[in-house]
Amino acid sequence: MTILQALDRYYDRMAARGEAESPGYSREKISFVVVLSADGAPIDKIDLRDHSGKKPQPRLLEVPAAVKRTAGVSPNLFWDKTAYTLGRTAGVGKRAAEEHAAFKSRHLDLLEGASDLALLAFRKFMETWASDSFDQRPFSPEMLDTNLIFRLEGDSHFLHESAGARALISGQESGALTEGACLVTGATGRIRRLHPTIRGVEGAQTSGAALVSFNLDASTSYGMEQGDNAPTSESAAFRYGAALNRMLDRGGPNRLPRPIGDATVVFWADASGAGEEAAKAAEENFAEWFNPPVATADNGSLDADEGQAAKLRDALRDVAAGRPLGDIDPRLSEGVRFHVLGLAPNAARLSVRYWLDDRFEVFAQRLAQHYDDLSIAPSPWRATPPAVQWLLVKTTALQGKFENIPPLLAGEMMRAVLGGGRYPRTLLVSAIMRLRAGDNPESGWHAAAIRAVLARDRRLRFPNEERTWLMSLQRDLDDPPYQLGRMFALLEAAQRMAIGKVNATIRDRYFGAASASPASVFPLLLRGVQNHLSKLRKERKGGWIEREIEDISDLLPVALPRTLSLEAQGRFVIGFYHQRKAQFAGRPAEDIEQEEGDNDDN
Repeated sequence: MTILQALDRYYDRMAARGEAESPGYSREKISFVVVLSADGAPIDKIDLRDHSGKKPQPRLLEVPAAVKRTAGVSPNLFWDKTAYTLGRTAGVGKRAAEEHAAFKSRHLDLLEGASDLALLAFRKFMETWASDSFDQRPFSPEMLDTNLIFRLEGDSHFLHESAGARALISGQESGALTEGACLVTGATGRIRRLHPTIRGVEGAQTSGAALVSFNLDASTSYGMEQGDNAPTSESAAFRYGAALNRMLDRGGPNRLPRPIGDATVVFWADASGAGEEAAKAAEENFAEWFNPPVATADNGSLDADEGQAAKLRDALRDVAAGRPLGDIDPRLSEGVRFHVLGLAPNAARLSVRYWLDDRFEVFAQRLAQHYDDLSIAPSPWRATPPAVQWLLVKTTALQGKFENIPPLLAGEMMRAVLGGGRYPRTLLVSAIMRLRAGDNPESGWHAAAIRAVLARDRRLRFPNEERTWLMSLQRDLDDPPYQLGRMFALLEAAQRMAIGKVNATIRDRYFGAASASPASVFPLLLRGVQNHLSKLRKERKGGWIEREIEDISDLLPVALPRTLSLEAQGRFVIGFYHQRKAQFAGRPAEDIEQEEGDNDDN
């Protein structure tokens, strides 16, 4: 099923719930209502904005469908910004007079012979209004450049909702060019010349962007123009645009609250085979499973509700174990078709970063497998595994900012998580690069991401192998890179216990070099640690470090590796993390107290 076909079907669910806009209408941000008397005089204004936040927010209302503006002057019907409706703007407003003249001309022509009282009042308003009147009551400067609608005094509905206005709206020119077969529905009908404007994608133009458009000769074929290159009927174009715009509403249930990389993600289920309740349950569970709140074990990010976390852990464990979805949530049923769409900004257009389409139980199993691949002990997070965007920002983003997540990596990561394939190699590269740049390897985020890449590769090669490889400390593992990582953690511990706080630890100076070229770095480090161990012996502590170093040395080859591959460097990082977190076990209390104090100082 294509993206547009799936969106066209979702419109039916919207209509069944009473949430769908009528054909010829769209939801727009409206701030004020101008109340007109019967003779067309503006007598009052109504502020529709939401004042609960720091800044008043306009209200989304169903109005006649917005025109698609480029560089020209094109007024909307019965509503628009103040430059069009009143001829006034907060800026210089060089085009305000031209825009108002176009708005006035369109409505005077349209309302010729109108008999509806509200329409007659609006026609009189258009005939008599002068832009200088904006400086008088009931108007105010805060109205400038906002969208306005109108209402007749005494009416309970807006002007565009009147019977007369609806009749005029339904008879407007649709912009269709030709008759043809619709690629979305297969039916024959009038082909839409310009596809609908899509709003709500992070980073895209606030006025909206096109998902489908043709404006260059290189994008056309066989001499066709605009919409004829991808023939879509007016009905299908309206339906897919209305459905996608509704899902892109901020805070909506079908949208992830934060972009993943540069992609805004929406998701929905197809209710045609399973019913509305099962489709809604699939969407609710996906939103909860894919975007869990996370509380980290290092410096914290979000607080996770313990009850919700336990419920989520149980659900994911049941999914991974292959239990029927109905046992997890009685509303769920097998076979529900599910869709995930990632949209990225691209100037005046939108790019489809990814489009994933499968049965909901398949997505659930792949998501549970993703969290299983991320498992590492001890866990870097206190409750549930992190959402994809949190994992990426912690392991790959410069300065830990979401906008610095590499966009192509984010798209590849989503396809790997929900498609079940290998994680992108760039995740491994980025995590190691961030550690070389100074990220703290003790946080565990990088080790978990690296372990996920390596564990998935190994699982796909050896599907019958037990899935605990590199999950927790493995003292006897015959893997030199892993054991070298453990050794490095011990050398750092010896330095801290022997001399306390220093300006630059061996981790600060040698972590990157030791993980990439161990043969050139470890001999230097092992000579230097002898002084630290000698001091600790005199103080009768730290004996465990010497024993651990000796045990690890027995597992290493005589000639250390000159260089390590990226995968081997990843195992080095995991070995360091496992050893660093496990080294307090079974140790004298005074050793633990001193090292914890030194670690806090750093």
